[in-house]
Amino acid sequence: MSSSASSGLSAPTLESVTPAAQAAPAEKHTYGQILKSSALIGGSSVLNIGIGIVRTKVMAILLGPAGVGLVGLYTSISDLGLSIAGMGVNSSGVRQIAEAVGSDNTERIALTATVLRRTSLILGLLGASLLLVFSRQVSRVTFGNDHYAGAVSLLSIAVLFRVISAGQSALIQGMRRIADLAKMGVLGAFFGTLISIPLVYFFREQGIVPSLVCVAAMTVLTSGWYSRKVEIQAPRMSASQVGHEAAGLLKLGFAFMATGLMTVGAAFLIRITILHQLGVEAAGLYQSAWTLAGLYVGLILQAMGADFYPRLTAQANDHPACNRIVNEQARVGLLLAGPGVTATLTFAPVVIALFYSAKFSAAVGLLRWLCLGTALQVITWPMGFIILAKGRQNLFFWSELVWTVFYIGVAWLCIRSFGLNGAGIAFFAAYVFHVFLIYPIVRQVSGFRWSTENQRTALLFLVLIALVFGGFSLLPFAWAVLVGTLTFLASSVYSLRRILNLVSLDRLPRPVRQFLLGFGTAS
Repeated sequence: MSSSASSGLSAPTLESVTPAAQAAPAEKHTYGQILKSSALIGGSSVLNIGIGIVRTKVMAILLGPAGVGLVGLYTSISDLGLSIAGMGVNSSGVRQIAEAVGSDNTERIALTATVLRRTSLILGLLGASLLLVFSRQVSRVTFGNDHYAGAVSLLSIAVLFRVISAGQSALIQGMRRIADLAKMGVLGAFFGTLISIPLVYFFREQGIVPSLVCVAAMTVLTSGWYSRKVEIQAPRMSASQVGHEAAGLLKLGFAFMATGLMTVGAAFLIRITILHQLGVEAAGLYQSAWTLAGLYVGLILQAMGADFYPRLTAQANDHPACNRIVNEQARVGLLLAGPGVTATLTFAPVVIALFYSAKFSAAVGLLRWLCLGTALQVITWPMGFIILAKGRQNLFFWSELVWTVFYIGVAWLCIRSFGLNGAGIAFFAAYVFHVFLIYPIVRQVSGFRWSTENQRTALLFLVLIALVFGGFSLLPFAWAVLVGTLTFLASSVYSLRRILNLVSLDRLPRPVRQFLLGFGTAS
């Protein structure tokens, strides 16, 4: 989970960001577009959260911490399968499609889209076959025995569906059909939940893997429906054209795959470490805290990946424009994330009880540490996208490798020293390290600098988050909740006013505008 939203040819000649570029005309600002995409993706994610509350609550009640731990481990195996089998073509496909769209070459768009679809199908079949063949070995590595080999074999179907779905989603995202992307996510989650809950209800732990397969099946069906709405005539292609386009997808995709594999692999290794050192119940507590920590910030990062990445790719060769877009995205991200992080820190016990049950209360401390890391993610992710948009595969790979090695090493030490909370401490430490790792890199690649306003906003929210976090360590619980609540309210008012200063009310997404007018926040 580093700067990889996942992705990233030789860099153009470096240019400094001139004052004129920094003071770009107002009409060039992308705040309206950022808020529009954030509202679409964020709105769909809110619906997904509502669906997720039902699903996770039922899972927690039916399975308990140990069962939720199994869900996390099976999901990690599926994620690993997706990372390896997908070969990164979902991320490289977004970049290739966005680049083709930016060139206004319909033939090239059709060629890339067709090759992307076919490549995803072939890779999905290969990945499913590999997981099926090595199911016993995967079971032994994960659980210490081969008793779960049958369940791992069944997961191969989920891997097939997820790889195909990823290719279809890449087409939709690359074409910047954000509304379709949002609808697709909601419908896939809704139908997947409808099917998965009865399976777990009737079969308990034996129903976990079939439920994951059903969720993947619904995802591939909904992504297939919306990808077919993209009207592209399959062109006549020679073997050399197909080979050239597929090679481009796979060459860039390999860098995505390698770095994505490191990120997913790190998460998998940390889960195994917790399982072996602290037990399956601790793995369930970790899974619950991990899910909740990324819930709100995930809305912002999803919107960032959905629209910001293709938009940045189109401007990748223009350093001043590229840096301006990143600063604008980071500013909006900070204003949206700050209040949510302070709220999660303050109401962590309530959030855990709402989503899971009282049995998961031991995850509260871990959740707060993870929240500190997610706050730093909002700062580092926009910068990381510069490397992705410019297609710097080698630089992207090595920076992710350094981060991953640091993260795994610190996590191993912290879990041994501090128990379950150590996993959260390591996650926070890893993103402190990532800030100092990624900033010098993007300075070299594009001459990027944080705007003065972003520096002030980041410092303000980091101080407020530290204040709330420290309050629960130093103050009586009631006083800490009071401080957290007041900080949340103050930061919410500050963020709202700043957002309204960035973009006029009439340019806000209609649902947001109606909400503000309805509550008398704006006139």
